Parts: sequence; structure tokens; C-alpha cells
Amino acid sequence: MGGDDKLGLLRREREALRRRRAGSVEEAWARIDRADDHLSVKEKLEKLIRLKGQGPSRRPALPAVEPEPRDPVRVFENAYPLEARYGRLSIADGLGIAGSVLATLSLDSEFQDLDLASSLILDLETTGLAGGTGTVPFLIGLGFYRDGRFVVTQHFLGDLGEEERLLDDLDRFIREGGFRSVVTYNGKAFDLPLLETRFILHRRKFPLSDLHHLDFLFAARSLWKHKHESCRLFHLAREVVQAPREEDIPSAEIPYRYFDYLRTGNFGLIEPILYHNAEDILSLLGLVIAGASLVAGGGRPPFDEAADPLDLIGLGRVLERAGDAARSSAAMFEALRGRLPAEVARGVVEKLTVRLKRSEDWSTAVSLWEGHRQSAPLLCYRELSKYYEHRAKDFDEARQYAEEGLALAVSLDASFEKDFARRVERLTAKARRRAGKAKAGR
Repeated sequence: MGGDDKLGLLRREREALRRRRAGSVEEAWARIDRADDHLSVKEKLEKLIRLKGQGPSRRPALPAVEPEPRDPVRVFENAYPLEARYGRLSIADGLGIAGSVLATLSLDSEFQDLDLASSLILDLETTGLAGGTGTVPFLIGLGFYRDGRFVVTQHFLGDLGEEERLLDDLDRFIREGGFRSVVTYNGKAFDLPLLETRFILHRRKFPLSDLHHLDFLFAARSLWKHKHESCRLFHLAREVVQAPREEDIPSAEIPYRYFDYLRTGNFGLIEPILYHNAEDILSLLGLVIAGASLVAGGGRPPFDEAADPLDLIGLGRVLERAGDAARSSAAMFEALRGRLPAEVARGVVEKLTVRLKRSEDWSTAVSLWEGHRQSAPLLCYRELSKYYEHRAKDFDEARQYAEEGLALAVSLDASFEKDFARRVERLTAKARRRAGKAKAGR
């Protein structure tokens, strides 16, 4: 069965389970509605809640059961052929990403000599979301290219007392794998510190400490925060990669499911978590491919005429983080040629203004301000007034821009209004003094 077929089967099974659950609720309501016609709607709902065992304010106490036999540590593996697609992207595309692009995305020059063929994509599912020494990673998902396939291996802890064995297996796997880098999503703040803590508590060296780390969350925020309402992994996977995934299981529910599994041994509680974890790994791979494609394909002018202006802004922000101000500015200037939301365009004009003033590229700056008085009117009028006053020494021109800015600011911004009013007063006085000196000189 191919990679796409496996994902499709899992999705259909999950959807069927949801429909069965919804159907059971509907049937219970129909029975109550027929048998208890004398009850109010509120009383019928309360009876339905009691029947379904879902208290309105707290999780119900679960009955004592005899735990089923279980393996203390289990390893699951799924492999996807390189020609398989995830959303709009091919899994093979990850092997074509240049080290220079990874270095730009990671802000680590050492990635110049690396590629995703030697990378390990890591995602944890844990007993809590707050971290700390009491939080245990019970599922360690690993994605990597191997032997012409993309493999997702998941190490599952079936018994908390066997954590040391899980870490032994993980340590051996990482060291034998020959990996040179690790890729995560928020791994700098959560996954790697948490996993390192578990190794330290068991007096072991952390096997990932010597690997270069690409935490793609930071690059993703630069690339897409201004374009999409959320930078959560599953959301960007749907919007950017166009992966057909849903919020299959809320993150807050995962620890409860695991603890229920420890109590009951019911592995059906864990299966949706395995699916969720595998999807996260594939989603992260897809996002890295999409981000790398944007950086590699739009890295320098001339830009693709069909390029989305919002993507060009994301590219500009990534290049700015990497210290390439020239290419960043070129991408942002190109973005301003397209249609942008007013707030986004204003932010771009502000950013370019700072750069151009710092480099004293006044001709380009004036052209920017003249051309974008509709996008950022108050900023542009103020900067034009300042330029003509302090650089060109043309007080009449400076006062004209200040007066136009003042007329706009009266209804838009009180602080700009005060600034323009003072500027008009000062420029009027300067023009009078200059005129007086000229008259006296004659």
C-alpha cells in the first residue's frame, strides 16, 4: 500500500468513527425525546449528558478495569516512496534543497554543507504541555530519508517505568543513523530541552546535542505570519502545503488519552495520537519544502511576475533575518508593486524607509515616499517634509508636504497632527527669515 493510500485509509477510518459517535448521540436523543415527552428541553439535554457520561463541568470518574497486557516499548514504522505527494508537494522535493537555503532558513552557516538527506525530523507527544522534569515524552516521532524512501519511525513508551529502555533505543537509533542535523517546529523551546532533560535525569549524554538544529517555527513566522491567521503547524500545512488534514485530536487531550491507556491498556486510545504525530512530521517536511522553494525560487530579481506579493514580503523578512538586506529590500519593493492589504503595505514602507535613510539613498527614498502616499500617507508626507527641510533646504516644498499631512492627520492621528502643526509653524518661520534675508541683501 502506497503512502497516499495509507493516509487515506487512516482518514476514512477516523471519519467513520466520528460518524458512529455522532450517530449514537442522535439515536439516544431520539429515544429520550419520544419516551420523555413531558420533560423540558433542558431536562432532556441533562438526561442525554448523563447517558453519554460527559459531565458538563468536569471529567467523570472512570470505572476500575483490569489493564490489558501491553509491551513496555513499541516501535512503529511507515515508509513513503519518494514519488508520493503530501498536499501539493512531492516528498522527493526535500532532497533537492540546497544547503545555502537551509542556512538562510536556520540562520546557521554550518547548514551550507548539509541537506535534508542527513536530517532527522523530530516531534514529541508528551504527558503535559508545560514542560519541566515531571513531563515525560511517551511518543517520539522521527522522520528521515533512507534507501529511496521517507520513513516515519515512532517510539512509544507503553510503561512509564521503562523510560530508560526507551531512551536506550532512541540513543542507539540516533547514533547509528549518521544524522547531521535535526529539524523541529518549536523544538528550541520545547522538544529538545524536554528530551535532553530526560537524558540528564537518566545520567546519559543527549545524542542530539552535537547536531545542527533548524527550528522551522521562526522561519515560518517570518514567511507566513502576515498572510495567515495562525502559524500552528496543522493550519499552515492546510493553507501552504494544501495537505488534507484536520485538527484530528486536540493537543490538550493527548495526555489524558495516554493516562487512560496506562490505566486500561486500551491501545485504541493511542492510535489517533500515532496518526496525529505522523501527520505532524509530514506537515513539517512539507512546510520546509515550501519555505525552501520560496527562498530558492524568489531569492533575487528579476522576480516571477506571478509571485504572490505577500509571499515576497515573507521572503524579504527571511532574507532580512539572514542579514541579506539588499535582496530583502528588492523583494519588498517588488511586493509593493502588487496589491497588498493597507496595513501590510504600510509596514513594508516603514521598514524600507528605515533602511534607505540608514544607507542615505535619498533618491530611492523620495521615490518610495512619492509613490506610496496612498499606502502610508502620514508617514510619507512627514518623511518628504523632513527631506525637503533638512536635505534639500527647500522650505516652501517642505511646508507644502507638512500642510497636506496636517490636513489628513486631523481626522486620522492626533500625534501626527501635533507633529505636522509644529512642522508647519517652524517651516513658515524659516521661510519668512529666508525671505527677509533675501530682501535685505538686495
